Amino acid sequence: MTDSIRIEDFPVRSSTRLRYSDTDRQGHVNNTVFVTMLEFGRVELFYDPAAPMAPPGTSFVIVRLELDYRREMHWPGEIEIGTRILSVGRSSFRMAQALFQDGQCTATSESVIVLMDDAARKSTPLPAEAVARLQACRG
Repeated sequence: MTDSIRIEDFPVRSSTRLRYSDTDRQGHVNNTVFVTMLEFGRVELFYDPAAPMAPPGTSFVIVRLELDYRREMHWPGEIEIGTRILSVGRSSFRMAQALFQDGQCTATSESVIVLMDDAARKSTPLPAEAVARLQACRG
């Protein structure tokens, strides 16, 4: 099943290098690093300094993360992160992501992200511009 998941299936792509310190005593990349790699892909999409998606006084927060580990990752190497939007609601959206090393899928995830009002600490509606940008990332 992991061989059928390709980076080309994801309209938003980013990459980062593994560090030696990402490994654990079993000699593979530690499971917590997978979550960090997924965060890297999300942050590149939401917090682009040239075009931030969150209006001033708001932040994106993750409220659900489902992660399936599909194969080990090993240092050294570069990791590709694929991201796509699955659905967009009033103040939240669902996204799918996958990690790839050497062209092979190592993990898949689905998450729910909510736009939060920083002062009220409650959800707030997504602006029309953010909805349009998210819809453009559907896959």
